[in-house]
Amino acid sequence: MVKNLLKAAWIAPLTVLLGLLAGVGVFTFNYAQGLSYLSSDPAACANCHIMNDEYDSWQNGPHHAAAKCVDCHLPHDFIGKYFAKGLNGYHHSKAFTLQNFHEPIRIKTRNANILQKNCERCHGQMVEDMMAISGGVKCVHCHERAGHGG
Repeated sequence: MVKNLLKAAWIAPLTVLLGLLAGVGVFTFNYAQGLSYLSSDPAACANCHIMNDEYDSWQNGPHHAAAKCVDCHLPHDFIGKYFAKGLNGYHHSKAFTLQNFHEPIRIKTRNANILQKNCERCHGQMVEDMMAISGGVKCVHCHERAGHGG
């Protein structure tokens, strides 16, 4: 009987704790518009105020009619795309929560490589010879504002 009472004594606090954690998680996910990040809607990139300048410049930039954020900044295979979204989401959440990111925001090496591959995917035939001669110079070296306006 004592064992049953001890088990029962842990059930209520554990249930309350798990409910509290689930509630905070659901609230945070909803507040952060978490479902929007599963879409390809460019407006999701501006959920966080730090990206407003990038979003506005993309709307006025040369690629606005041809490409969304995900077309340039994410891999195009299903697993790679959602793996990158998850990894970026983790890093963004951590950086914005702790406020330890560079301003203006800068692209990291891993994402810069994805960006380069997507430049080549769309423009590869046109710049094939130039890429061979350039010795590994990235497209954004000369076209820094190509996806975004000035």
